[in-house]
Amino acid sequence: MNCGVRRFVAIACFVLCLFAPVIRAADNPQSVSIRKAVDAAVEPLMKKDGIPGMAVGIVAGRRSYVFNYGLAAANPPEPVTRATLFEIGSVSKTFTATLTTYAQVTGHLSLRDTTSRFLPSLKETPFGDVSLLNLGTHTPGGLPLQVPDGIQSDDQLMQYLRKWQATCKPGTCRTYSNPGIGTLGLITAISMHGSFDSLMEQFIFRPLSMTSTFLQVPDNRMPDYAQGYTKNDRPIRMAPGELSEEAYGVRTTAADMLRFLDANMNLIRVNRTLQRAITETHTGYFQDGGMTQDLIWEQYPYPVPLDTLLAGNSPEMALNATPVQAIMPPEKARNDVWLNKTGSTNGFGAYVAFVPSRRLGIVMLANKNYPNQNRVAVAYSILQGVAGDAH
Repeated sequence: MNCGVRRFVAIACFVLCLFAPVIRAADNPQSVSIRKAVDAAVEPLMKKDGIPGMAVGIVAGRRSYVFNYGLAAANPPEPVTRATLFEIGSVSKTFTATLTTYAQVTGHLSLRDTTSRFLPSLKETPFGDVSLLNLGTHTPGGLPLQVPDGIQSDDQLMQYLRKWQATCKPGTCRTYSNPGIGTLGLITAISMHGSFDSLMEQFIFRPLSMTSTFLQVPDNRMPDYAQGYTKNDRPIRMAPGELSEEAYGVRTTAADMLRFLDANMNLIRVNRTLQRAITETHTGYFQDGGMTQDLIWEQYPYPVPLDTLLAGNSPEMALNATPVQAIMPPEKARNDVWLNKTGSTNGFGAYVAFVPSRRLGIVMLANKNYPNQNRVAVAYSILQGVAGDAH
C-alpha cells in the first residue's frame, strides 16, 4: 500500500472512530451483539481493501440496523451517514427484474413472450426469437458482459441486436450480461407505455417507501451522493450510457435497501400486486452448478457452505459461459434458501444477501470496487455471527 493510500485509509479510520458513538444502534443486547459482529468483520475488510467508506445494513428477525463507517468523500472529509447514497451497480438488476414481474402480474407482458413482440425491428432475427425469460436469467444464447463500445442509442442497439448470432442454444448456457437485462428493462418500459425511470419510481420505489433511491439523483440530494474511488484512489462516479439505468443505474442508501430486503422476505406490508411481483423474482428457472438462477437473483439451498457461495460469485461465473439445466417446471419461491446479488461500478461495490426462513439479511455498500469473494466472505461471517439473534 503506497503512502497516499495509507493516508487515505488512516483518515477514514479516524472518522470511523470519531463518529462511532453517533451511529450505533439502540443500546440493547441484540444490537450490541450485532454491532460487535459487524465491526469485527468490516473494519479489517476496509483496511485490507483500502475502502474509504461503507454502510452495512442488517435484518435480524423483525429488527433492522444500519452501521456506518469511514468517509463518503475524502476531500474535504465527509463521514458516511444514514443519508449517504451509494451506487449499487448490478444489484440494480433486481429492481429491473421486479418491474418486469410487476408488468407480468398486471398483464402487460409475459416472460414467455419473445423480444420481437415489443421490438418489431427484430422480427425474423435470432434475437427476435429470444424469450424475455432468457433475458432475465442470462440465458439468451451468449451476450457480452457490457454493451459494446460505440452503442449510444436505442437505434444503434437495435442494429447490433439484428446482427447478433447465438453462441449456444438459448436456455442451455449462462453468460452474465448487462445488455440482456438492460434490454429486458427497455422492453418492460415499452410494454407499460412509460419511461423506465418514471415507472420504477411509480411502481417500485414509491410503494416501498424507498424515498432515498434514485436513477437520477436530484439536485437537493447531491450533497449526500458518496464519492466513488478507483483502485488507485482516484475519484470517480458512474457515467450514463446505453442501458445503464436498466442494468446498473440505481443509487440508494443502506436503510432503503433494507426496506427492499424486508419486502423480499415478506416482513413488511406491501400492496398485493407488488408483493406477488417481488415473490415471482424468486422463482428458480435454471441450475448452474450449486447455484439456482432465479430472475436475476441467485439462489442456494440453506444452510449453504461458504465455498459454494464463493464459487457462485466468482469471476469465472461473471466472465465465462457456463452450461445450465432448465428446471421444469420452474421451482416456486422457497424460504429455506440464501438469495444474493453482487454489484459494482468503477468506484463502488455492493453485496446483498438474505435468508427468508431465518428473517436474516445483509446489505453492504462501499464507495470502492473490491473483490466479490471478500464481500461474500465477510457477509457470510457476519450473518453466521448474528443468526442466533435473528428471532
